[in-house]
Amino acid sequence: MEQVLKKLNPDYEFVYDFTDEDYAYKVASAERTGKLVTLFAGLTILISCLGLFGLAAYMAENRTKEIGIRKVLGASVLQVTSLLSKEFIVLIFIAFLIASPIAWYAMKNWLSDYSYRTEISWWVFAITGGLAVIITMLTISWQSIKAAIANPVSSLRDE
Repeated sequence: MEQVLKKLNPDYEFVYDFTDEDYAYKVASAERTGKLVTLFAGLTILISCLGLFGLAAYMAENRTKEIGIRKVLGASVLQVTSLLSKEFIVLIFIAFLIASPIAWYAMKNWLSDYSYRTEISWWVFAITGGLAVIITMLTISWQSIKAAIANPVSSLRDE
């Protein structure tokens, strides 16, 4: 091919590429992007869990008297824990309702660039929402249980 091209058009350099190398480059680029996205998603989850843990600690500290009164009146550890966790679960649900359509739209546009496409199933978002609730519960459960098993007399003695 090079000889024919030089014979027909001697002014131009013969440049060629192999298709498998082009595909390998595209796949490697997509894999690098996937690794970076995974790394930054993990960092984002870690930082948000730290913020959530701090917020749960602050909320439990501010509500120690309320928790003490509820315990004196007979509230169980499960009731106090669910009282503290309920607000976070509602916020996670609202965030999920806002983020799901945005994520679906962004993923649909991103996947439209590929020749072979796959549809985004509803169960991907259901699993993501479930994981968000589980991560939230694991993050705030330590502070909730710690506040729920604290001695109510020590929290009410301050007044």
